[in-house]
Amino acid sequence: MRNRLIPRILLSACCLLPTLLSTPALAGGEVNIYSARKEDLIKPLLDDFSKQTGIAVNLVTGKEEALLQRLQSEGANTPADVLLTSDAGRLAAAQRAGVLQAVKSPALTAKVPVSYRDLAGYWYGLSVRARPVIYARDRVKPADLSTYEALADPKWKGKVCVRSSDSVYNQSLVAGMIAHHGEAKTEAWAKGLVANFARPPKGGDRDQIKAVAAGECDLTLANTYYLGGMVNSSDEAEKQTAAKVAVFWPDAKTTGVHVNVSGAGVTAHARHRDEAVKLLEFLASDSAQRWYAETNNEYPVNPAIPPSATLKAWGEFKADTLNVAKLGELNAAAVQVMDRAGWK
Repeated sequence: MRNRLIPRILLSACCLLPTLLSTPALAGGEVNIYSARKEDLIKPLLDDFSKQTGIAVNLVTGKEEALLQRLQSEGANTPADVLLTSDAGRLAAAQRAGVLQAVKSPALTAKVPVSYRDLAGYWYGLSVRARPVIYARDRVKPADLSTYEALADPKWKGKVCVRSSDSVYNQSLVAGMIAHHGEAKTEAWAKGLVANFARPPKGGDRDQIKAVAAGECDLTLANTYYLGGMVNSSDEAEKQTAAKVAVFWPDAKTTGVHVNVSGAGVTAHARHRDEAVKLLEFLASDSAQRWYAETNNEYPVNPAIPPSATLKAWGEFKADTLNVAKLGELNAAAVQVMDRAGWK
């Protein structure tokens, strides 16, 4: 039985900038971040934060599991003040590991809806990503699609591509289904989905979208920001690929589309706690939320900020209101269900 959120040593992140604290601090102080988000998806915002506050930002990027392991091994000696991750399941794992501390901030509670944050304040969502069905425009009629559960219908046999069960995005989707339908029903669904796979799971979300466009399968599940990145890519081939697929919002009449968050928490032993809280408040601010929408093709966590033109073009959808903290709580159960279903 696998629990893929248990930290493992990852060689790619074994040497995470040991000179982190050597960066000189500005007069406004400093804040040190361990980030599982790629640098180009977050650094422009961090640079803007430094310009506005005078607080120097020292950034370390790496794989989620390696960063969590590092925080655990460093303990009270960690230089990290903030942990940034790309999934609520990762945030919940960090909370369970005891490497985060609770933060109470009126600004954060005002900007981040209750369903997108830990109720005790251990972490806050900063951007929302939806995981709808992506289908081939020329081979699938939207009228033939309805719910996530319907993807297990035999009519889709040999027509579904997905990434592996190692993907925390898929784990969180299954966790959400368990929360709504229970383990038994979710396992039956997962077995039906596996039976419909067009190929063994491989690659990331973009690879699944490319497989649909290339005719290897007819539909997939993918986070919307990956498709948004392809739509707005400088690579003409990616644009042409994106033009061959479309978005379908499942479960419009029931639980709504599965959504997740990227988010952050203040580390348990943060040496620059005030600066860390200021950073989280900045990332939830209107200007930062607009950047997430326009540049990263992510939905703002703040409902007052409109989505980008790219996201608007896909239409409005009903989002699942399940608190995303539940996705982390049910991660182990989700992994076990996927294992029993033969989802590799």
